[in-house]
Order: sequence, then structure tokens, then C-alpha cells
Amino acid sequence: MACSATSTSFISSIAAAKSMATPLSKTLTLPNSFSGTRKSIQSPVLRSISLTRGSHSAKSFVVKASSELPLVGNVAPDFEAEAVFDQEFIKVKLSEYIGKKYVVLFFYPLDFTFVCPTEITAFSDRYEEFKQINTEVLGVSVDSVFSHLAWVQTDRKSGGLGDLKYPLISDVTKSISKSYGVLIPDQGVALRGLFIIDKEGVIQHSTINNLAIGRSVDETKRTLQALQYVQENPDEVCPAGWKPGDKSMKPDPRQSKDYFAAL
Repeated sequence: MACSATSTSFISSIAAAKSMATPLSKTLTLPNSFSGTRKSIQSPVLRSISLTRGSHSAKSFVVKASSELPLVGNVAPDFEAEAVFDQEFIKVKLSEYIGKKYVVLFFYPLDFTFVCPTEITAFSDRYEEFKQINTEVLGVSVDSVFSHLAWVQTDRKSGGLGDLKYPLISDVTKSISKSYGVLIPDQGVALRGLFIIDKEGVIQHSTINNLAIGRSVDETKRTLQALQYVQENPDEVCPAGWKPGDKSMKPDPRQSKDYFAAL
């Protein structure tokens, strides 16, 4: 009888543990429109993490995580797509820049919206600064080239873009957005992803903003210049906020003291 009671208690404990291990339903809430609200979405990849505090029973929390490797440090997914440039339809193939130029590739949700034209025109207005440091700028959305063309032909004061100094790529199949991990599947639009790709075709930097948050051209250029500096000076690293002309750092316990001593 004692064995039977113990066995019953043990089985009950296992059942309780299994019940507690069931992932809790938790969703990531994103804007429902470009003003900042959107229905919640469920990530298709869930990972359960158990946390134990003191003598309390372990609880299971759902963490949204991708099973894929980070894009940074990997070769940028290649693509060939139609684009609008100088009010004409052209073809853009990312791999054609390998060995020639750095690339700033940025995604935005949709044409004829609100935050998007402020970013797109900001990059265009400062395009020459990127050209001077051997960099091409490419914008991407899921809109058609016809939509891109109509937006370019719309005056800025009316919410349009006017002429741009770099191509706007059409990702109507959403394959490019998906390959860079910025596509919101149930909404069919891309988050504000930005990738800096070096001349070897490797992604060296990425940022992803939610729909309501615009990006900084200044910070993009600063990060790009820091990348170019460390590639030209592989025995040095760039500390926080580094800009051309600032002191860099040696990634060594002893030699790094020279940098800290000068602070």
C-alpha cells in the first residue's frame, strides 16, 4: 500500500510538471496603423524558458525567437528586382555591387504613408555624402514600380517624394523582405529594417524599427564610417559614438589603457 501511495504521488507530480511546462500564450503587440496601433501577431517560432525563483515551482515563459542565424556577419541575401530611378523602370541586382561599393539597404512599409517619405527624402538629400564614401543607397518596399513612380512624381509638399538620387526597389513578391527577416507575414508589409553591407557582400550592421519610428541618416552614416575605418585598420576598434577624427582603441588589455587614460 505504501508503494502504491508513493507511486500515485509520483505520477501526480509528473502530471503537474507537464501541465506547468505548457507554454503560456503571449503575443507581441505592434501598431495597427502608422499612427502606432496594430493588432497583435503571433511569431511562428516559440521557445520555452524555465525560470526558478527560490523554492517556487519553475514557470514556463514563451520567448519569441528565430531559429535562423543572425544576418549580421553573413553574406547578404542576393536579389534582382525592378526599381524606379530617374522616373524610369530599371533592374537592380544586389550582387553587382560586390567588390565595388558599400550598400545601405533600407526597407519601409508602404508608399504614400507618413513617416516613410521623411526617411526616403532625407537619404536622398544627403546622397552625395554617401557617394563620397563609396556607398550606394537602396530603398525597398512591397509596393509596385507603378506606385513608386506615382509617388516620385508627386510633389513633396503634397506628401510625395519628388526626384530621388537613388533607386526605389519593388518587392511585390515580398521575397526580399522575407529573406532579410523584416516581413510582417499577416500584414504583408516590412518593418523599418536597415542593413549596411560591405564591399564583400557581408552584412556588417542592421537595425529594425517598428512602424512608427523613423531612422537617422546621421547615425547610419556614422556607423558606416566606423565600419570602413575598422576594415581599413583591422587592429583597431571604434568606441561608442566614434566619428572620423576621433581616437580609436586597440582591442588589447594593455594597449586599450592608452584610450582610457586620455578620457
